[in-house]
Amino acid sequence: MSRSVLVTGAGGYLGSLLVSSLAADPGGLETIIAADLRVPDHRLPGVEYAGFDIRGDDLGDVLTRHRVDTVVHLAAVVSAGKNPDRELEHSIDVGGTRTVLESSLATGVEKVIISSSGAAYGYHADNPTPLSEDDPLRGNVEFSYSDHKRQVEEMLAQWRRDHPELGQLILRPGTILGETTHNQITDLFDRPLILGLRGTSTPFVFIWDRDVVAIIRRGIESDATGIYNVSGDGVMTMQEIAARLDKRYVALPVSLVRGVLWMLRSLHLTQYGPEQVEFLRYRPVLDNTRLKERFGYVPEKTSSEAFEVFVEGRRG
Repeated sequence: MSRSVLVTGAGGYLGSLLVSSLAADPGGLETIIAADLRVPDHRLPGVEYAGFDIRGDDLGDVLTRHRVDTVVHLAAVVSAGKNPDRELEHSIDVGGTRTVLESSLATGVEKVIISSSGAAYGYHADNPTPLSEDDPLRGNVEFSYSDHKRQVEEMLAQWRRDHPELGQLILRPGTILGETTHNQITDLFDRPLILGLRGTSTPFVFIWDRDVVAIIRRGIESDATGIYNVSGDGVMTMQEIAARLDKRYVALPVSLVRGVLWMLRSLHLTQYGPEQVEFLRYRPVLDNTRLKERFGYVPEKTSSEAFEVFVEGRRG
C-alpha cells in the first residue's frame, strides 16, 4: 500500500479523473501530489499541487520532499494539433519518461505506474487478433504517439533488466471513453456521417474511463507489477458505431481516402496524411485475459457499454 503518490499529467483528462478519485477517497494515502506543467486555479482539498516541466530537474526535488513511494506517470502528447513538432513530442513522451525513471530511482521510489497504449503494438495488417501482452511492440514510425509508446516500452524493458528494484506496472489501454471524452478519435464519432473504409470493419476496443481509474488505484493500493492490456470485453465496428449513433455509415475506397488525404496535407489544410488509412484499417484488438485473471480486475463495462456512456454524455 502506497503512502505517498505523485501523478504526472494530473491536469489531463485521465489525470484529473484519477486525482479527483484519490482526493474523494484517499484510502491509506498520506500525500497526493498532482503534478503538471501548470498549477490549476481550482484545487481539491487534500491534494498537493506542483507545477513544473516533466523534462526538467524539479521532479526529483518534489519526490524527495514528499517522500513519494509511487509515481503514476500519465504525462504524454496524445494529439500534436495542427502544427506537430516531432522533436518536442519525443522530448516529452520519451525524454519525460526517462526523467521519471531516473528521478524515481535516485529518490527511492518503489514503483512506477506507466500509462502506455495499445497503439504501441502498431497498426499492421499482420497483427494477431486479439493481441496479447506477449506479442511484439512494433509501433508505427509515421504515428508519433504509437512510435513513442513503443520506444518508451523498450526503455522500460531495459530498466526492468538493469534496475529490478524499481517496480513497474505498465498499462496498455484501448480507446478510453467516458461522459466527457473529447479527442482525435471521438471527433470521428461526432461528425454528421460516420466514414469507414471498404474491406475493413475498423474494430474499436473501448475501456470506460472509470475502469481505468479503478485499475490505477488498484496498482497504487497493492504491490501489483507487470504488463496489462486494458480494455472492455468485445469490440465495436464503425458500422455498429454508426448504427448506435443513428448516423449514416459510408465506406469509402482506400485509394480514394489516401488520395484525398495526400492532397489536403499538400495544401496544408490538415495535419493528417495518407498514413491515417492504416490507423483505421488495422486497429489493434486487445486481449484482456491477463488483466482479469492475473491482475484480478474485471472491467465494469464492456466496449459497447463504455460507448453507451459516451453517447449518453453527448446527449446531456
